[in-house]
Parts: sequence; structure tokens; C-alpha cells
Amino acid sequence: MRIGVLTGGGDCPGLNAVIRAVVRKGIKAHGWEIVGFRNGWQGPIENLTKSIDLADVEEILTRGGTILGSSRTNPYKVEGGVDRIRETIAANNIDAIIAIGGEDTLGVAKRLTDDGIGVVGVPKTIDNDLGATDYTFGFDTAVHIATEAIDRLRTTAESHHRALVVEVMGRHAGWIALHSGLAGGANVILVPERPFSVDKVVEWVERRFESEFAPIIVVAEGAMPEGGAEVLHSGERDAFGHVRLGGVGQWLAEEIADRTGKESRAAILGHIQRGGTPTAYDRVLATRFGLHAVDAVAAGDFGTMVALRGTDIVRVKLSEATAELKTVPTERYEEAEVFFGA
Repeated sequence: MRIGVLTGGGDCPGLNAVIRAVVRKGIKAHGWEIVGFRNGWQGPIENLTKSIDLADVEEILTRGGTILGSSRTNPYKVEGGVDRIRETIAANNIDAIIAIGGEDTLGVAKRLTDDGIGVVGVPKTIDNDLGATDYTFGFDTAVHIATEAIDRLRTTAESHHRALVVEVMGRHAGWIALHSGLAGGANVILVPERPFSVDKVVEWVERRFESEFAPIIVVAEGAMPEGGAEVLHSGERDAFGHVRLGGVGQWLAEEIADRTGKESRAAILGHIQRGGTPTAYDRVLATRFGLHAVDAVAAGDFGTMVALRGTDIVRVKLSEATAELKTVPTERYEEAEVFFGA
């Protein structure tokens, strides 16, 4: 068999670990040939391929990013996109595709399966917002990076008696903000799931200053003030209809400074959260996902995604995995509120 593999959407730590596991098990356990598609779904559309053998994955376990490249290409927004994928599959004698990605990449995988192309999905996103899996790889690394940044920012905030607003990624789900905020001892955590009152944030900030400590506010990029709207970096939309968010941290820092008379600064972590070496947890989870994706292909169980349930790796339907985003439940957010302003 010849198996294609691709990585789509935003990059994240652990992608190379999945590729390594797919190549190792595909070749050593089944004698398959592995063909890499470059740059996400752009690869099978434009026949951008590279053969991957054991030597190619020898030293990629610890590397961030993806050796295959990625993009936010949507075949269903490209003229003749699906037909061109069929042509590429036929020209390269591809028997199945393992697609590693988030909601958009796997949404395409689901539609392609419905159109008769055999695809198995592997969930990745630093946002941890894919349904049907307890965790996605990349999330743990992003939280560690954000937490380390909060730890470092706290010392400079205390030295200058400033409020520091830390903006982390999270378009519609505040998992990174919640986990890094709790781990970093933030005094306020703001997530997209709960519109926030600027007056209340200012109250928490002033309470923190009154205790002679500098406040740390962690805000997800998609968080919104009550009655307000998302802060956009630009109005352009990608192939999946997403606008580029960014700037709520700076906006909030200015509001805090204006209302309290205290110095306030913003730190936007941005793509720092996506890069670098994956944590041990993400390396292990990504490796297990890759191994089980090979098993799904071997079983001909297409239209499925490998998922983490407890400590087990299971298969779920792509339709279930992409049905809705996994957002922060109210009760999880309320757990953190006891620390706000403290």
C-alpha cells in the first residue's frame, strides 16, 4: 500500500512526532510506502509530494513545526479542487490519506470521505477545542510556554508596580488562557466563552494593587467585553472564513491605565505558543495518535479520527469530531474565579 500523510492548518509542536510514528509503523509493521503531501491540502490539489522513509524521520521527534509544511487551503474553495485531489491520488497510487489537523483540516477530511476518498484523521490544535477527544497534542506545549511567560512577566511587573496583560491564543475557546492563567497564578483570566465587564476587571486590578502586589491579567485573543466585539488584527478572511484576531490585550491594558492611573503594559505571545520543542506529554500523545492512525488505515476504517478518552486511544467518526467546538464549560471557569483580584 501507498499511504499519503499531510499536516494542515496552523502548525503546532508534535506534528513531526505523528509523522515519525506513521512512517515507522507503516514501513516496519506493514511494509507500506509513505508519501508526504506538502503544505496541507494544497499538496494533493497540486500534486506536491515527497517520499518519506525511515531516515527522513530519524531526528524529527523533538522538532517543532512540520517537515511537510502546512497551509489553510480548502479544496472546496478551489475550482476543481476535489477532482484534482482524485487525479493526484490516482497518479501516485495512493490507497489512503492520514490527515493531521484541527477543525478545518478534519472538516475537509470528513467531506472527502463522504465523496469516496479514504481518509483517517489525527487531531491537533494548541487550542484543545476539538470535540470527541479529551486532549489534542500541542495544547500542553502551548500552556507550558504561556505559563513560563507569565512567570517571567510577573517579576518585571512587581519590580515596576505595573499591571501586565498577557494575551494568549484562543479564538473561540479559552483553554490556553484558563490553564496557563491557573498555572501562572493570574489574578484575572478572560476567555471567549464569557464576555467580561471592564469595570469588574478594573475592580480586580485595583484590589490587587491595594494588597501591594502587581496584577497579572491573562486574556484569550477572542475574549470580548460585554456589549462589545472581537478585536481584529485585520478584516481579511482565510479559506475557511476566519478573520485574524489580535489586539484585545493592548486595548485592555490601555483601558486599565486610563481608569486606574497605574502603569499597564500588554504582552502578546502570539506564535511563540506554536513554536519550539514539544513537551514530553505532547510527544507521547502525538506518537500514540500516529500509531493508532496506521491501525485505522490497516483496518480500512476510513472517515474516523483517533481520539484520547481517558488514557485510551479510540476511534470516533469524523462527523462526531467536527460537529461542534469544545469550549470551556461554565463550571470550569467558575473554579478559577476565586483567584480573581486576590
